[in-house]
Amino acid sequence: MKIIQSVSEMQSFANSLKKQGKTIAFVPTMGYLHEGHLSLVEIAQKNADFVVVSIFVNPTQFGPNEDFEKYPRNFEGDVALLEQTKAILFVPENTEIYLLEHLTFVEVNSLENLLCGKSRKSHFKGVTTIIAKLFNIVKPDFAVFGQKDAQQVLIIKKMVEDLNFDVKIIVGKIIREKDGLAMSSRNKYLNEQERKDASVLFESLKIAKKMVEKGEKNPALVIEKMEKLIQTKLTAKIDYVEIVNTKNLQQVKILEGEFLIALAVKIGQTRLIDNLLVGEN
Repeated sequence: MKIIQSVSEMQSFANSLKKQGKTIAFVPTMGYLHEGHLSLVEIAQKNADFVVVSIFVNPTQFGPNEDFEKYPRNFEGDVALLEQTKAILFVPENTEIYLLEHLTFVEVNSLENLLCGKSRKSHFKGVTTIIAKLFNIVKPDFAVFGQKDAQQVLIIKKMVEDLNFDVKIIVGKIIREKDGLAMSSRNKYLNEQERKDASVLFESLKIAKKMVEKGEKNPALVIEKMEKLIQTKLTAKIDYVEIVNTKNLQQVKILEGEFLIALAVKIGQTRLIDNLLVGEN
């Protein structure tokens, strides 16, 4: 498997592919890969001649009290998983990405201050900045992201639209464990009891979906039911449960058409997110 570590080499390689008329699909990750990531790589392979997967734990999207230092890393395991995919692996050092006096950042106003942005104030500023930089380095025709990070996907789509990036964004479905828990690198943090309790996130989403299917139109009643279920788990602390418009993330007043049910819950010390699209085309 081809592994590239420097920005200049990645740009040169991408340029050479472009000159040959080849297309590039890109899957940005922070490593500690799992089946969810591999599903995105599979989508990428179906859409382009070459697939580039990046592994970079981006410091600018972590707050001062978040888990940057202990974020799970397993480079050897990641390489072993990716070898079967024939993807090109881009693994830059932090000093390759952020110069000593890095002064330029990308922000998508309003969208970044909702949902997860309420408690993670600079998170999406870091996300959009690193994705913009990676787009300029990898030069993809397609970029594949997971639906689990629904707010991130919407923000990146808006950045692409506003800044005229010549990249098509593709969204892959959420890949779940047998009990419904969305696959995440942070699931590693959970102890045995917390892992059992974490399934309540998906259970609450299923209850919400069932209420909507039975004709419930009041979002407050659906949220109340979800929160009551989550609160039955002693390890769970709710950050938010919201039902929002899929275009602007504003709270909906009536449950009709397409909308997103999104939640963030701390299970023990581990913050987990999940969501469900309702009424999607």
